[in-house]
Amino acid sequence: MSGHSKWATTKYRKGAQDSARAKVFAKIIRQVEVAAREGGSDMTANASLRTMYAKARDASVPIDTIERAIKRGSGELEGVRYESISYEGYAPDGVAVIVECLSDNRNRTGAEIRNVFNKNGGTMAEPGAVSWQFERKGVIAVPRSFDEERVLEVAMEAGAEDLADEGERWVVTSSPTDLMAVRGALEEAGLEPGTSELSMVPTTTVEVASESEAKKVLRLIESLDDHDDVQNVYANFDIPDAVMAAYEG
Repeated sequence: MSGHSKWATTKYRKGAQDSARAKVFAKIIRQVEVAAREGGSDMTANASLRTMYAKARDASVPIDTIERAIKRGSGELEGVRYESISYEGYAPDGVAVIVECLSDNRNRTGAEIRNVFNKNGGTMAEPGAVSWQFERKGVIAVPRSFDEERVLEVAMEAGAEDLADEGERWVVTSSPTDLMAVRGALEEAGLEPGTSELSMVPTTTVEVASESEAKKVLRLIESLDDHDDVQNVYANFDIPDAVMAAYEG
């Protein structure tokens, strides 16, 4: 299990217990708006919007809230115009970090993200410095209650690339273009996914075995993730299960 996957699992658990759901909703709604603005409001022709719509529904965002976001993105309703921006950097121990943001003020967001890195022992890097260590993938979480062999069979027939055991759930990976096809096949087979999204999956990892260093890395990742403009944070750390469990506790 890669460090990135462990962090995704941590966020998955945290999200299920998080009382500040309005903040989670706001981030997802921005993604829906941008997808509608960039590809139009017709979900049959806009794969990115279909993915963001599914992500919003997985997070229990009300349908009328999603539909208003689509209308704002397509120009049917007035709204703020957000810009997609990615930042790259390093956490303590040389862990590679990618931060994806949606912002209405590039200069402000850039300065604030740099400040978060600096305050938490990290450093910003030039574009391209760490992104080569990641691949864009479709990632689908399926409840552990479903049979592994059945999930694997259905997912692979639909074009999935791999299935991983992540404790409380099975995680299916695919190419970005096959994400919705794989999700659809799982749904048709009665294997209802918990979540599905496009993600940056690390191709190499950095081992962080010390509990003190792990806390520093995760503190930076959480601080970045907590920023209002940040949509996703990806990192290539590999933290032992025992250390991650202590942190979660």
